[in-house]
Formats: sequence, structure tokens, C-alpha cells
Amino acid sequence: MLYAIGFGAGLVNGLLGSGGGVILVTSLVFLYKLQDHKAHATAISIILPLSIISALVYIKAGISSIGAILLVTFGSVTGAYFGSKLLNRLSISFIRKLFGIVMIIAAIRMMFQ
Repeated sequence: MLYAIGFGAGLVNGLLGSGGGVILVTSLVFLYKLQDHKAHATAISIILPLSIISALVYIKAGISSIGAILLVTFGSVTGAYFGSKLLNRLSISFIRKLFGIVMIIAAIRMMFQ
């Protein structure tokens, strides 16, 4: 079951460039019954190798800019540090609501672009 969850997350991440975390968190919480905080932390840990593999494929295909990758990576690493510190301080209820709001906003933007 965990392999299938990982495969689905990798497929979505590779195909869409993001979304693997959505698959992971949702699956780990509802199918694998992992606590929310642990599911989010596990998903973040899994996304690193997922993203590296996807990025290498995109760079090799010439559809990614190394300069943009480096600049965004610096900001992302900084944000990830502070976000991971916040995760343990926020309630599960708040995290679920925030996660849902972000997903809804992303979905609406994608539908109208």
C-alpha cells in the first residue's frame, strides 16, 4: 500500500511539477491512519527526492532554468525552515483548514488560467 501511495505521489509530481505532497498527506492520513503532523513531516521528507528526480529530468530536457532554480531554492529552503518550525506549534485543526484553503485557491487559479 505504501509503495502505491509513493508511486501515485511521484507520478503526480513528475507529471504536474507539484501535487505529490497533496497525494502523500491525504493518503497517509486517511488510508494509512498516520497523525496529521507526522503525515505532513513525512510528506515533506519524501518530496525532496521526488523533486530532485523531477528537476533533473526537466533540466536534461531543457525546460528548466538553472538560474531560476537556484534563486527559488534559496527562498524555498528559508521558508521550509520556518514552516517546519511552525508545524509543531499549530493545531491539527488549523493545519487541515490551511491545507484545504491552499488547495482550493490553487484549484480555482488552475481552472481560470
